[in-house]
Amino acid sequence: MTVPTDRNHASVVALVECALVELTHEAVGAVFVSRQVGRSTRTQYVAADDVGEQFQKRHFDDRLGWHGTTVPRRTVRDELITQLTRSASTTAERSGEEAASEPDTFVVKPVRELRTP
Repeated sequence: MTVPTDRNHASVVALVECALVELTHEAVGAVFVSRQVGRSTRTQYVAADDVGEQFQKRHFDDRLGWHGTTVPRRTVRDELITQLTRSASTTAERSGEEAASEPDTFVVKPVRELRTP
């Protein structure tokens, strides 16, 4: 889905909370893809334990490649809320570039369908 920048903060928080529950109870991962002119990044989150307190975060930058780390639930929650509430115009202003031709996206899908390093 395209990042819901037109949603209020409470609905984005609810979406993130639902995604975190799914990540904990199902074999799925959350994927956030950000596109800027000449650059694309992909961040994946997959539960690293059965209780949903630790997550494997895998980040791909088309210039730098893959990097993985384990992060606590709170970090995943905060990062996703920030990514999903950031507007396209703010991203373009921060990078000093024109808006990307494709919008940022967020999806939850089966782990077997995630791109891996």
